[in-house]
Amino acid sequence: MAQFFAGTSGWAYPKKNFLTYYASQLNTVEVNFSFRQLLKDTTVQKWIAETPEHFRFGIKAHQVITHIKRLKETDEFVKRFLGTIENLAHAKKLGPVLFQLPPNLKSDRELLQKFLNTLPRGLHAAFEFRHPSWLTDETYENLRSHKAALCVAETEERTTPDVVTADFCYYRF
Repeated sequence: MAQFFAGTSGWAYPKKNFLTYYASQLNTVEVNFSFRQLLKDTTVQKWIAETPEHFRFGIKAHQVITHIKRLKETDEFVKRFLGTIENLAHAKKLGPVLFQLPPNLKSDRELLQKFLNTLPRGLHAAFEFRHPSWLTDETYENLRSHKAALCVAETEERTTPDVVTADFCYYRF
């Protein structure tokens, strides 16, 4: 049976128990600050404790991976980054990891293939390609072969085609 997760991109902290309240209304959230800083285990443990069993955290990949190294020679940092969310996975609260690529990174089949090969099996990886050159059958097949999802993102500047490449889908509006 299919599961549907709906949430927002980020959340605010106006009150002590806001995440608990949020998790009673929605069943996922996309964590954005993981793009700029590595998560602390104390933070992850707090999230696990404050959310119900069915709740999932989507995690945006760190900028070192996507914007600084631009998917090149990222093996060590990817391991370090994934280590910070390992406890979410153990608690069965880890949703997809979103690799949001910079708008000026053009399609490179070999680069994507090499990067996908470094990701651990079982990781729900989603890719948001912000340069239109990525939106090709070749890219979709590359994602499919690694069970990675094409992130369907809709903005004022662009719309991503609704192409299924994995056993899960990732939509951003």
